[in-house]
Amino acid sequence: METSELRIALFSGNYNYTRDGANQALNRLVGSLLDKGAAVRVYAPTVADPDFEPTGDLINLPNVRMPVKGRDEYRLPTGLGRKVRRDLENFKPNIVHLSSPDPSGHAALSWAQDHDIPVLASVHTRFETYPRYYGLGFTEPLVLAILRRFYNRCDALVAPSQSMIDELVATKMHDDIAIWSRGVDRTIFSSEQRDLEWRRSIGLADDDVAIVYLGRLVMEKGLDVFAETVVQLRKRQVPHKVLVIGDGPARQWFEDALPGGIFAGFKTGADLGQALASGDIFFNPSITETFGNVTLEAMACGLPVVAAGATGASSLVNDGVTGRLVPLKGKKGAEKPDSTGLAEAIAPYCLDPALRMAHGRAGEERSFEYSWEAINQVVADTYVRLIEERRALQAAEAAEAVR
Repeated sequence: METSELRIALFSGNYNYTRDGANQALNRLVGSLLDKGAAVRVYAPTVADPDFEPTGDLINLPNVRMPVKGRDEYRLPTGLGRKVRRDLENFKPNIVHLSSPDPSGHAALSWAQDHDIPVLASVHTRFETYPRYYGLGFTEPLVLAILRRFYNRCDALVAPSQSMIDELVATKMHDDIAIWSRGVDRTIFSSEQRDLEWRRSIGLADDDVAIVYLGRLVMEKGLDVFAETVVQLRKRQVPHKVLVIGDGPARQWFEDALPGGIFAGFKTGADLGQALASGDIFFNPSITETFGNVTLEAMACGLPVVAAGATGASSLVNDGVTGRLVPLKGKKGAEKPDSTGLAEAIAPYCLDPALRMAHGRAGEERSFEYSWEAINQVVADTYVRLIEERRALQAAEAAEAVR
């Protein structure tokens, strides 16, 4: 079977209305598949003013505002509905791809099984860790059970890092999991994009050491740990500045927690590459990532990375070579980043320019290993494998029935 014979129904909770690493990867995947002649139909919530134009045909899913304080800019897909079911019947997919275990994802999984169509799920975030950031940590075992049932009903999974695959296997989510990693756009992210004039324009002197946060400003990205770590650095009188690139519902909280921080706002394209490369140290305290696109982008920009030793970062950062990985602390299933350990890891980079430069160069070299073309072909090959396995099973069952 050729890639051009694929007919993919892709379901996403957020394909383009709010920009994030997961939907950027999905849009790149769809673009790659379309370039190879595959047919793709994307089903996701649509809004009047999305963050960016979608790649491919996008069909609206029934949805409501996310019923969680601090997440109300997101939409919750609530099912399929008659219109979507009719569209699926007309499209006649030979593979269904689910990127979010939401109600529409569950409904699409049941639809595919009713029609004897194989299902691939991609894992983009640590959903089971989200409740602890909204005072609902007691629900984590229930969320894990729901995720386990959802993923085990699928034919296979793809995840963006070996560390995430190890976690999925350990929690019995599935045993057929391939790596769908992430690439980096070198026309945007490179150490060559560093711009001293831009730094000066936002109040950074040439010899200031800027610790960078990049991402959506939501609590589950570890904003509290970032702020606690900066407080530790200030208490130790370690010279540094804080540069925050991004926006989101927790921006005011973050600004209040980081007095004197420089908030550059939301950036995309060349402006994002310039801002990121103009920092000095990248700090990623998040434990919800399955890969960490921002970590790879920072490496491509020549920044040493200090990160919590969680899924995603632990597959990217070579501890002591391209940055530092700081182990989590706490009981299994309730681990937290260690702000004291993170401050101790960041401090040497603030004080030693040679160390900062050496680890930044090593990270940039490593980032060259990540090619979007080869990465997306893994998903296409997995689609083909699942379809061929299903056809072989159907043929065997048909032969058995006529005996």
